[in-house]
Amino acid sequence: MRTPWRHRSLTWLAAAAVLGLASLSPTAVQAAPAPAPVSADATPLAVTFDENFDGPAGSGVNGSRWQLETGDNVNNHERQYYTSGTNNAALDGQGNLVITAKRENPANYNCWYGRCEYTSARLNTAGKFTTQYGRVEARMKLPRGQGIWPAFWMLGNDMGNIGWPAAGEIDIMENVGFEPGTVHGTLHGPGYSGSGGIGAGYTLPGGAAFADNFHTFAIDWSPNSIRWSVDGNVYQTRTPPTSAAGSGSSTSPSS
Repeated sequence: MRTPWRHRSLTWLAAAAVLGLASLSPTAVQAAPAPAPVSADATPLAVTFDENFDGPAGSGVNGSRWQLETGDNVNNHERQYYTSGTNNAALDGQGNLVITAKRENPANYNCWYGRCEYTSARLNTAGKFTTQYGRVEARMKLPRGQGIWPAFWMLGNDMGNIGWPAAGEIDIMENVGFEPGTVHGTLHGPGYSGSGGIGAGYTLPGGAAFADNFHTFAIDWSPNSIRWSVDGNVYQTRTPPTSAAGSGSSTSPSS
C-alpha cells in the first residue's frame, strides 16, 4: 500500500530550531525556484537553511543536513516502524522528497504492540542544524487516507538533557486522516502539553483537501510572538514564543 506525500520547496529561514518531518503515508516534497523569502508581514529575510531535494531519482537525503530516525514510536502509539535508507524516504529526481508508508515488515521489526504492520520515515536536523527566530516554512502536498498523521514540527535542542515537554515543541503543521481539509498548529511546554497543548486549526475553503495540491505551511517566530500561516493566511498568533521552549527558556526548538 503506497500513498505518497510530497514536500516542495522546504526552506528554513533565520530560526533557531531542530526540524523534523514524519508521515504515516507517502508524501513528496518538491523544490522549485522561489523569490526572496519574506515573513507573513512582508519583512525581507536572509536564508539560513534551504533544502531543494535536487538529487537524482532514488537517492537519499543529504546526510550532512538530515538524519533518519529509526524504530517505533511508543510515545504516540504509532503503528509504523521508521526505517533508514531509501525504502521509505527518497528523492524522485524532480526536486521532490517522497516519504512513503508501506504495509510491510521486511526485517521482522517489532513495535510497541507486537510485530510491526507498516514502515515509514521520520527525518530531523538534530545535531546538524539549529536556529532561533525568523521564518520556518515548508511547501508540501499531504497524503490522503484514514489513519495518517503527517507532521512538520520543532523540538528544543536540549531535549536530550531536560526531556519533553520541558524542552518545548512548536508544531508548525499536523494533519490527521479524518480531517483531510484541516491542519493544526500547536505549542507544547510545561503545563500545556499533549492534549493540553495551545493551538488552533486552519481549514481550506470549499471543501478542498490538502492532498489535492501543494501548500506552504509556516511560522513567523520573534521574541514577542509566533504566527502560524497557510499559503500566507495567518490563522493563529501566540505570545510569548519562549513558552514553547520551556518556562521562559531561550532554548532552540527543533522538529
